[in-house]
Amino acid sequence: MATLHLLAQSPYSSALDSALRLLSTQDAVLFTGDACHALQAGSAPLKQLQHMPDGIEFYALKEDMQARNISAPARVTLVDYPAFVALSLRFDKVNSWL
Repeated sequence: MATLHLLAQSPYSSALDSALRLLSTQDAVLFTGDACHALQAGSAPLKQLQHMPDGIEFYALKEDMQARNISAPARVTLVDYPAFVALSLRFDKVNSWL
């Protein structure tokens, strides 16, 4: 069952590590809010994400990335709010990591 994992907390909280341990190759991760800091160039969380299996998709909310002045790495697709809704409908489950 494919799951969209929503992350909003700092990547230095336990949420990112917990989510990554449960990912399957059918899943996707959407970074919002402070979770976008995981995508900063040269960061330890980004290095961890780069070693995840190719089947896992990564997305980031464009507005939150812009607010934090972070450029999306090659593997991350930027989405707006309508695309966020479309993603949540595309997956069987949505898991919000609090």
